[in-house]
Amino acid sequence: MKKSASKPRSAYARAGVDIDNKMRALRAIKRMVHDTSTPGVVSDIGLFGGLFQSPGKDCLLVASTDGVGTKLKVAGMAGRHDTVGQDIVNHCVNDILVQGATPLFFMDYVGTARFEGPVFRQVVKGLCKACRENGCALLGGETAEMPGLYPIGEYDLVGTIVGVVRKRDMITGTGIRPGDRVIGLPSTGLHTNGFSLARRVIFEQAKLRIRDRLPGTSRTVADTLLAVHRSYLRPIVKLMQSVRIQGMAHITGGGVIDNIPRILPAGTRVIINTGTAPVLPVFPFIQRHGKVETDEMYRVFNMGIGMVIIVRPNAYDKALQILRKAGEKPFDAGEVTTGKRDVRLRHGRQGA
Repeated sequence: MKKSASKPRSAYARAGVDIDNKMRALRAIKRMVHDTSTPGVVSDIGLFGGLFQSPGKDCLLVASTDGVGTKLKVAGMAGRHDTVGQDIVNHCVNDILVQGATPLFFMDYVGTARFEGPVFRQVVKGLCKACRENGCALLGGETAEMPGLYPIGEYDLVGTIVGVVRKRDMITGTGIRPGDRVIGLPSTGLHTNGFSLARRVIFEQAKLRIRDRLPGTSRTVADTLLAVHRSYLRPIVKLMQSVRIQGMAHITGGGVIDNIPRILPAGTRVIINTGTAPVLPVFPFIQRHGKVETDEMYRVFNMGIGMVIIVRPNAYDKALQILRKAGEKPFDAGEVTTGKRDVRLRHGRQGA
């Protein structure tokens, strides 16, 4: 029997964009995406717009968008792409959580020079895993091949989340006042920030390779840098059910120094205890080998503090108890004082 000739490549494919390859990959991930469906979803993947049932009139929608940034460079070096999908979902969940909102649905954007099906499926696998864990639907997204804009072998990953909060439960920070206590929740590492500096120090100055062991630890550089950005949704939802939270800050780009003032009212300052967060070896390694000043470290990185929660002094012990019962390891991150809406570091303080 004569073998049929293979289908010739289209002009668009020869220019760098293979539509057939992209459509095969989209069909392959359809079941994974469907498994993230929640009761509010009223459409299937593939339409021009995702449909979701609107919440009640006493509710507000809260939306946020962000990207994974140059952590994607590390994923490419390691050939591991399932964690970055989790990173972007969890990051966005935390961003709306600080206002008391819980997620409804998530949408993603993947831009690349050339569509690689296996890489795309790994990314979507991570997106779906995190969406299921956070109880939100992966409602849709966009994949774009743009040769000439992105370098060959690289891609960009951006996400948008929409969540909901009852008006009476919204957390704004306006009630924060001097004397309030600051509780910290630990990070897993860099999360999704500071990678331009981290990569320069680790790979260029310290001359480590992606599969080398990070000195002072039993983990490889890849495992350390690709540690998944945590979602704080479950423990904080538990806390919100019993304790009035005055304000929260997700420690992302801008680190501890620039994120906390975003929720502070005029006339308040937060004093952060630098000795109470769990010591993650990656941070002193970067500081030592990069010769980075401590204040800059706290402005670039989370320094082991993934989320801060501000409560009244009389709610502090109860909050710690609830968080510990939820599996967290909260610590005394500091306190609110009078000041000019900024953050000051108090070095060497040890606490619970």
